[in-house]
Amino acid sequence: MSIGPAGHVARSTVRPHSETTRRTPLRTFLHTDDGVTIDSVYDPRAVVYDASRPPAGDLVFVVAHGFTGDVDKPHVRRVARALTRHGAVVTFSFRGHGASGGRSTVGDREVLDLAAAVRWARELGHARVATVGFSMGGSVVLRHAALYGGRGGEQGERGERTGVDAVVSVSAPARWYYRGTAPMRKLHWLVTRPEGRLVGRYGFRTRIHHREWDPVPMPPVEAAALIAPTPLLIVHGDRDGYFPLDHPRTLAAAAGDHGELWLEPGMGHAEHAAADELLGRIGDWAVGRAG
Repeated sequence: MSIGPAGHVARSTVRPHSETTRRTPLRTFLHTDDGVTIDSVYDPRAVVYDASRPPAGDLVFVVAHGFTGDVDKPHVRRVARALTRHGAVVTFSFRGHGASGGRSTVGDREVLDLAAAVRWARELGHARVATVGFSMGGSVVLRHAALYGGRGGEQGERGERTGVDAVVSVSAPARWYYRGTAPMRKLHWLVTRPEGRLVGRYGFRTRIHHREWDPVPMPPVEAAALIAPTPLLIVHGDRDGYFPLDHPRTLAAAAGDHGELWLEPGMGHAEHAAADELLGRIGDWAVGRAG
């Protein structure tokens, strides 16, 4: 399933004028480089005056949800609403989730889905892009930044930037195949067993690919070491039931001086556990770091 070096991502089916889209919500299907349709939503920045917050300018957040989430799930919409106080927001459903096409590869080819969403954000006229990923999405934003480059990074076939200006990874694993907690053992059953994939399809609206990774994609800890000089924020709860604290600490150690680690007291796992206050701090961090 794994991809090689970062490839070209096709344009979206909608080419709206940037001066209109930055004020108007939009919904469309994007097309990834491997031909998967991705259900995507654009929300402009909320008109909220708050002198205590730095100006967002042309910043857009691209939100990568966790496994079994999708663009219409209430917890994903809540994250989007919170971040619109700081900039525009693009949300999307990973392949195999919700109305998107294809099947989930649980963090492997999903990097192409994120690349399509980042490209759309730039097509809409945004010069600064911050990716914010949760759990599986947290591993995807790390790999995307490592593969596609950051500030002044790689360019696409038409000269457009493919990288991002800041990366936020929330509740992400540092390494693959972790089974050290009961929730992760259940997740592996869901992904690897035929009966588990049926539960995923009909219980969580998530269609999971039956093939194993071949080759195994770059581990998140290796990706974290390749993101510099793009600013990186790693956020993790000290009550995360999926991944214990050695995961964020390993990611932070790999990131070195360009990374920042927030260990949140009392926080559980991913979007459901991310309070609005935390999302506000993440928004402020991105506005201040994204150039």
